[in-house]
Amino acid sequence: MSEARIGRIIVGAVHQAIADVMPMRLEFYENYLKPMRLRHGTIGQASFHAALSFLRQDDEGDYDAVMDAAGRYAAEWTFAGLGPVTRLYWRHAPRSLRARMAVRLARQLVRDTMPVSRARATLGQGTAVLDVRQSVFCEVRRPAATPLCGFYRAALARFFDEMRLEADVAIETCRAVAGGDACRLVVTRRGQEQS
Repeated sequence: MSEARIGRIIVGAVHQAIADVMPMRLEFYENYLKPMRLRHGTIGQASFHAALSFLRQDDEGDYDAVMDAAGRYAAEWTFAGLGPVTRLYWRHAPRSLRARMAVRLARQLVRDTMPVSRARATLGQGTAVLDVRQSVFCEVRRPAATPLCGFYRAALARFFDEMRLEADVAIETCRAVAGGDACRLVVTRRGQEQS
């Protein structure tokens, strides 16, 4: 049986974020995120987990900075993939529909990460909750000191930005820290819609 693959957009976003945040270390990480394998979408879980493991042990703060940048890249590339007419439609739809679309795109991104990853969303008046199960970023042997699902937090925030909705996204629970089977992200919409 072949190893499950990590989605190309996720690996590409992490690769680009490493190049931006810590360019002097990119060559080391390319041992795991091989550009030719990336191009063909054949990066396996073992290589990706190794890269994340080394990244978490690298200089203080670099992991969070890389995950924030990678999440934003993945969201931007996913949104750009919708096509110009679709993007225009969604940016001018009613606020509640735009919020639903932002969450829907985030759920799709979670599914694209790894075949077993799933997300369940609950939307309320001005809030949304996204439960991510089997996050590839939060699979650790020992409990982490801080949440590791910053990739999804940054992506979800960027999807709301793309929909021209102001929102704060917080990690309520992370399975890498607390155990359990899901990471929970909470979105609180604020302010007036952007023009």
